[in-house]
Amino acid sequence: MYATKLLPIDTPQRLELAARWFADPSNYQWFDFGGGRQIISMPALQMMLQRPTNYIRLHTDEIGRPIGIAALTDVNRQLRTGTFWGITGEKSFRSRGYATLSGSLLLSVAFGDLGLNAVNTWLVDTNPSRKVLERLNFRYVGRMRQCHMLGGEMHDRLFYDILASEHRELKPEDVQRFTGRRERERGNEAPLTDQVRQAQ
Repeated sequence: MYATKLLPIDTPQRLELAARWFADPSNYQWFDFGGGRQIISMPALQMMLQRPTNYIRLHTDEIGRPIGIAALTDVNRQLRTGTFWGITGEKSFRSRGYATLSGSLLLSVAFGDLGLNAVNTWLVDTNPSRKVLERLNFRYVGRMRQCHMLGGEMHDRLFYDILASEHRELKPEDVQRFTGRRERERGNEAPLTDQVRQAQ
């Protein structure tokens, strides 16, 4: 059975790995960190990690290897809101349920430890991560049309939210059912970069 953990980005190796994922065009094309800014530099990432309104973690595979980022930003303790997003940095782990599992764990932190009541997010209309949001019980709440440039074309952004009362933390067996993963996949080790090995 596979699982995930959320790790703080608190070592040089983990910071370097996260920065590499942020600098990958296949990742940052989906984002807007304010004013159309998509690329996050190392100094900007370090500032993001220091802000008390941000909760940014690496998420791992079942043996603790970092494979992506799970984040809550713009956390407002007074209004009890925050914004959810993530990156699967190691592409060989995409569509295998880890983003769903780490997202569910992060929402449990949001609604439990952080005391939030509502979490929102958005994505580009062609982003396959819509399936992850549906599995996490996010509700579609609206659309902003033709406001995101992707591949030289304008796309819509789709907006979602979830309330604390709507969240149920998913277990590995739930995600296994979603993805259709079979027991024969156990023990198959995906290729890893040296940076991922060092960041464990």
